[in-house]
Amino acid sequence: MSAVIRFIARKILPLLADIEVHGDISKLPAGGYMLASNHLGRLDSLVVYYVINNDDLIHPLTDKYKKYWYGRLAGRIFNVTWLTRGEADLSAIKEFISRLKGGAVMIIAPEGTRSKTASLLKAEPGAIYIANAANVGIIPVALTGTEDSDVIARLKKFKRLKITITAENEMYYPPNIKAVKGAERDILLQASVDELFCRIAAMLPESYRGYYKDFPRTKELLNQKASV
Repeated sequence: MSAVIRFIARKILPLLADIEVHGDISKLPAGGYMLASNHLGRLDSLVVYYVINNDDLIHPLTDKYKKYWYGRLAGRIFNVTWLTRGEADLSAIKEFISRLKGGAVMIIAPEGTRSKTASLLKAEPGAIYIANAANVGIIPVALTGTEDSDVIARLKKFKRLKITITAENEMYYPPNIKAVKGAERDILLQASVDELFCRIAAMLPESYRGYYKDFPRTKELLNQKASV
């Protein structure tokens, strides 16, 4: 099924969209890492196949989508791992860690839900916990042009989509959280996912930066890019 989805992403999607890829995608390792992006719309998952060759992809999806026909269909197409909504799904987490250690690539949107305004929401730290437990790095990816409202509006008018995929060239490795516990660990987890999303924010146009727009770290990264 992965080969079919990749064919659609690389052969059919370009017929509907102008796609710009920024960052040296050729440097992506074969597997054993996490790819974390902002979450704009239903097209996000398909766009991932445009740049990734690994067939062992982990797609987590909250089980609230099981009640919708399109959610169940997407679950079958992308072979998702269902997550129990509102609680730590230990069974799924163990599966993620095991597969990452085995060379899989995990596709995750730490915001937890699609942004209705296209701008970044506050990210949740679950991705950091999983990456740390599996001892894998995270590649920050910034998407534009996949927001549902824009996709629908353009397709209705037979206008081409304008999609950008920007990947950071270096892995982000979260700090070791195993040595801390309780509130201190929670603070470290949130600080780590905030660092990840400041990196994503710095790759996005200003209107997309949302919650992370005014973070000092975002401004620092933008200044670094401007000085290069």
